[in-house]
Amino acid sequence: MYDHPGKVLISPEDTLWQIAERYPETIAVFVRHGFSLMADPEKRLAFGSKLRLDIALGMRQIDFEVFYSELEAAVMNSGRQPEYGPGVVRVKGLLPCPVRLPLQEKLDTFVASRQADGLVLAGELKAASMGLDWLKSDAEAAASPSELDDIYLSAGFDLFFEERYFGRFIKSGHFVDPTGWDRPNPCFPQAGVDILDPLRRYGVVAVVPAVFLVNTAELAGRPVPSSWEDLLHPQWEASLSLPVSDFDLFNAILLTISNKYGMDAVEALGRNMQQSLHPAQMVKSERLSRRPAVTIMPNFFTKMARPGGPMLAVWPADGAILSPVFMIAKSDGNSHIGDVASLLASREVGEILSHLGLFPSVHPLVDNRLPAGAPMMWLGWDFIGSNDLNTAFEACNERFKSATTY
Repeated sequence: MYDHPGKVLISPEDTLWQIAERYPETIAVFVRHGFSLMADPEKRLAFGSKLRLDIALGMRQIDFEVFYSELEAAVMNSGRQPEYGPGVVRVKGLLPCPVRLPLQEKLDTFVASRQADGLVLAGELKAASMGLDWLKSDAEAAASPSELDDIYLSAGFDLFFEERYFGRFIKSGHFVDPTGWDRPNPCFPQAGVDILDPLRRYGVVAVVPAVFLVNTAELAGRPVPSSWEDLLHPQWEASLSLPVSDFDLFNAILLTISNKYGMDAVEALGRNMQQSLHPAQMVKSERLSRRPAVTIMPNFFTKMARPGGPMLAVWPADGAILSPVFMIAKSDGNSHIGDVASLLASREVGEILSHLGLFPSVHPLVDNRLPAGAPMMWLGWDFIGSNDLNTAFEACNERFKSATTY
C-alpha cells in the first residue's frame, strides 16, 4: 500500500475504477496514458472495476512508480483536502435521495464549525440510486480495517452482513454501533419492534417503511387490501407492482415476508406481481397502459400522488415492512470519529430523516409524526443473527422469480 503523507492512498491491487472513484482528478492521467474508456462513466465502471492497476500498467509496460507519481501529482494539484491524517474523518454511504443533500449540508456546517479543532471531513454520501458496487468493491479489496473509511451509512441488508464485505470486520469488533442510544424512539416498542441491536454491532439510525399505493380505479370489485396477508390472495394475481430494482427495500420485503408468512407467501407474492416500477413511476401508474392495482413503495413516494386522484395510500395493518438505514463506525479510530458519528445520530439529523424523507428515526426524542402504535413488520435480530442473509435472500428470490410471469 502506497501511503504518501496525508494525501494519496493507492495500491497496485486497486482497480482503475476504485482509484477514479476515490480520486476523480486521476481520470485525465489514465486517459493520457491510453486508457480512453476511463473517460466514460459507464465504461469506466464496466471496464475499470475488473482491471487492477498493476495488471493494467503491466499490459502497457508502464512503470508503476512513474505512473503513481503522476496520479499523486494530479490529486495534490487539485486542491483536495487531505484524506488521511490525525484530524481526518472519512465518511461514505448511500442515502435515499430526499435526505442526501440536507444531510450533506448539515455535515458541512458541522465541519466548518470545528475547523479550529483540526477536523477535516473526507468521503462522500451518494444517492441510493447509485447502487452499492463502489462500496462493495472497496470493502472486498480491504485486507484490514485500516484500508477502509471511518464511518459508513447504507440502507438494507446487502452490505454490512456479508462476510466478504463488512461482516468480517464487524464480527472482529473493528466496526461497531456508534449511536450510543440506550433506548429507541417510542414508535418502535409501541409497534412491538426491537430495533436496537442487542449486541451493539450495528447502528440503525432510521427505517424505510414499505406501504401500499392502491389504484382504486383498477380494483374491479375487489376490496382495498389492508395488509400484506391480503396481497397474498389469488384475487391479486398479476395485479401488483413491486420495487424489484430498489434492492434494499426489495430484499427486506422478501426476507420479512418469508420470515413472517413462509416461503409459500413469497411465491404468492411473485405470482401476484404484474410488473416492476420505480416508485416515481408507480405514483403515476394511473397513466400507464398496464396499470397495477396495488404498488408497493417507500412511504415517502405516496405523498407524491395527485390529490383527488384514484391513488390511495394504505399503511398495512400487519405492519409496514422495514428496511433499516444502518450506520457503523470504527471502534479504534481518531478522536473525531465519535464527534461526526454523534452528529449523524443526533436529534437534528433524525428530524431530517423523519420529516423530509418520512423515514422514521430511531432517535428517542424525534417526533416521527406517526399515528400512535402504527404497525411495523421487522425482520428481527434473532433471524439476522442466525441466518446468512445473502443465502436467505437468494433462496427467497429464486422462489419469487419461479412464480412471476411479467
